[in-house]
Amino acid sequence: MSGHIDHELKDLERSYWDAVQHRDEAVAMELSDERCIVVGAQGIGELDRERLGQMLRRASYQLTHYEFDDKTFRIRKITDDVAIVVYEVREDLIVDNKPECLVAFDASVWVRREDAWLCALHTESLKGDPFGRHGVDLSKADARSSATH
Repeated sequence: MSGHIDHELKDLERSYWDAVQHRDEAVAMELSDERCIVVGAQGIGELDRERLGQMLRRASYQLTHYEFDDKTFRIRKITDDVAIVVYEVREDLIVDNKPECLVAFDASVWVRREDAWLCALHTESLKGDPFGRHGVDLSKADARSSATH
């Protein structure tokens, strides 16, 4: 894939996150496909642009800071008009008036409609034990995993 497309898609992903951080529903809606599928810990949703804007406006949390891990950032062009963007992200949030920090793995599918790239799918998986166990020392699990590979 050309470097130009890589930079464009990374900038669009960052613009989407900036829109969420600043609750800029107009930008988020502009960057979204007519219907965008969202997958995360709460399940699967399909949002039209208007509903996405309402959800952002009424969010019960505040994203105060985010940071992509550039070492994990990958872009795979499927066709001239479809690309997958994946990366690890650190998020600082205010939830229920308390600061929270999380690390997640995110993926977006971008489709080009005429001259604009639009997000058609976004997923977020929280970093942690692959079996959903709490209180597991992940450093030991990572060491066992890398020793067997």
